[in-house]
Amino acid sequence: MKITNEIVEKHGLKPEEFEIIKKLLKREPNLLELGVFSAMWNEHCSYKSSRIHLKKLFTKGKRVIQGPGENAGVIDIGDDDAIIFKIESHNHPSYIEPYQGAATGVGGILRDVFTMGARPIALLNSIHFGDPKHPKTKSLLNGVVSGIGGYGNCIGIPTVAGETKFNETYNENILVNAMAVGHAKKDKIFYSKAKGINKSVVYVGSKTGRDGIHGASMASAEFDENSDEKKPTVQVGDPFTEKLLMEACLELMKDNSIISIQDMGAAGLTSSSVEMASKGSLGIELHLDKVPCREENMTPYEMMLSESQERMLIILEDGKENAAKRIFDKWDLDFVVIGKTTDTNNLTLKYKNNIVGEIPIEALASKAPIYDRKWIKKKPQKNKIDLKNLKKIKIEDALINILSSPNHSNKSWITNQYDQMVMCDTAQKSGSDAAIIRIHNKDKAIAISVDSSANYCKSFPLTGGKQIVCENWRNLIAVGAKPIAITNCLNFGNPENQEIMGEFAECLEGIKEACKFLNYPVVSGNVSFYNGTNKKNIHPTPVIGGVGLINKLSKPLNHKFKKENSFLLLIGKTFGHLEQSCFLKENYSIDLGMPPEINLLNEKNNGESLLQLINEDLVLSSHDVSNGGLITTLSEMSLSSLYGAKINKPKKLTNLINYFFGEDQARYVIEIEPHNFTKVEKILKNNDIFFENIGYTQEEYFEIEGELKISTKELFKINNRWYNNY
Repeated sequence: MKITNEIVEKHGLKPEEFEIIKKLLKREPNLLELGVFSAMWNEHCSYKSSRIHLKKLFTKGKRVIQGPGENAGVIDIGDDDAIIFKIESHNHPSYIEPYQGAATGVGGILRDVFTMGARPIALLNSIHFGDPKHPKTKSLLNGVVSGIGGYGNCIGIPTVAGETKFNETYNENILVNAMAVGHAKKDKIFYSKAKGINKSVVYVGSKTGRDGIHGASMASAEFDENSDEKKPTVQVGDPFTEKLLMEACLELMKDNSIISIQDMGAAGLTSSSVEMASKGSLGIELHLDKVPCREENMTPYEMMLSESQERMLIILEDGKENAAKRIFDKWDLDFVVIGKTTDTNNLTLKYKNNIVGEIPIEALASKAPIYDRKWIKKKPQKNKIDLKNLKKIKIEDALINILSSPNHSNKSWITNQYDQMVMCDTAQKSGSDAAIIRIHNKDKAIAISVDSSANYCKSFPLTGGKQIVCENWRNLIAVGAKPIAITNCLNFGNPENQEIMGEFAECLEGIKEACKFLNYPVVSGNVSFYNGTNKKNIHPTPVIGGVGLINKLSKPLNHKFKKENSFLLLIGKTFGHLEQSCFLKENYSIDLGMPPEINLLNEKNNGESLLQLINEDLVLSSHDVSNGGLITTLSEMSLSSLYGAKINKPKKLTNLINYFFGEDQARYVIEIEPHNFTKVEKILKNNDIFFENIGYTQEEYFEIEGELKISTKELFKINNRWYNNY
């Protein structure tokens, strides 16, 4: 077949990239080879627009065993235990077919974790939808939530934390980011780097079908009015088969049979084989007529580009094939030797004893294009909001509008669809700052959380990037965990747009600065570009997934008020920053101005001081102050417990709206026993930490002196109002 410009374009390649391919091959590729290049050179697999910027991230740390570049990141939590974790996007498939798109997103991230030898212990998600009134939002929301729950519940991994947000920017391009966390022993971590010549390359798992062909390429292009036609490129998941595959792989991993292992995710057999060979500086030969297929007359092209789920590629030590096959036979899974490693440094594809494709590995990997795209630096917004010109609103009414809004209403109707307690190690599930998972049969635990702040990142990406790292860090601190490392999922629009590329570059700079200052390294992640439809791009939405360590788990710490007449302290200074705030968005539909300033020194000192208080058992409950400001934080603490609070008016900041709704950073609310106040005061003053005694807990009513008084039962009804009417 003659490769025309139209065929090249359909494969997501640019004419100049096709010319590079011809030079690398010293000939024109055939259709199969073009498909392989398309899979490996698309944005989703090659990171060609982001790699230059990703190299700048802070990725090193004393507890980092494996940073970016593998299937998932690995950190040391002591006692020869390791935590393996990663977050990835499945945005485009979930918009086209929400149930299967979300379900296979969960399946894919689980394979990234157990392929490295870890038993998955927790799932999290960050899902973003358009305006709730948009005609597609409700069905997309229901489909995605059902897909996440359907896959996670069936495979038996608890879904313990996450976030669900709504904004019109996602009307035509929703975001579905899934995170998986696993536990392994440090001496039993497996990698994807191939080693040795003439080693067996083994296909295991489900059979290959035609689902998912060109899925990675679809994720590397914008949607248009014909996006529904891309449904054939959405994979179909089977969580029951994934459960069998996970158990078979973990059983095989108990001995020394495996040289390397790689899941067949985006770009399927193509990416898994090329990545293994590239990392090992080897060649690989595949006999495609041996690939187990579930459909008749599949071509080599379809086999190489299929993204059928629940499949892995393994390279085995000599003589281990029969023993390994017995394990996969027991679990009723395919196990077929489909090739071998070679010293040719080529990807050699054979079908019925004929060579149907041969490409140098480096042409697919290290020689893939790397773009240093032009970008525009974001200028600070000068829009100043004068509250005096806005229609006056009572504090009570403003709070009700926030608590009854889609973004701040009770989300238990979503989380209740997920099994959060399976495996019996969930010490604290969704609804607090972070979930807590006990390390099985031990008294230590990890805390995990996911966070995003698209409005901050849109208004000023550099500050937004810093803020989302800091908020994630605070969420772990608030439950008593020492933050260790993060994974990130970087969701952006079209990188060929200089403004979008500027948002990406500056968000990453902010993430880097915050991670470095807080000693909070990035160990894994994913970039998702081209999130947009018909040239309309989403807001920049980096999602941060953080993991922290609790060395001794006596009792989980959360943000529920614990008793009556406790003292409430606000740690950190309040300046009353209202630009980009929930107060303005939910009460006036205003999203102008700059995000709140990020003082990294204050973030570090305030957080570490709170951790000291928690470790000395001086804190009953704690909650970081973020979206919605102090009053929303206090309301959430009351809603979680049905204890109320009586809050004093501030002595210095006279504007009550600014004080209670301002979104200044580096702040926490803590509940303490009155008799511990002197001890707490001494520690905070010794650490030079600003704090205020703002009130106390009480029964039945949430109250601000002279301004509002709402019963806790009424507050609960308000917080459930949006869902009950949706």
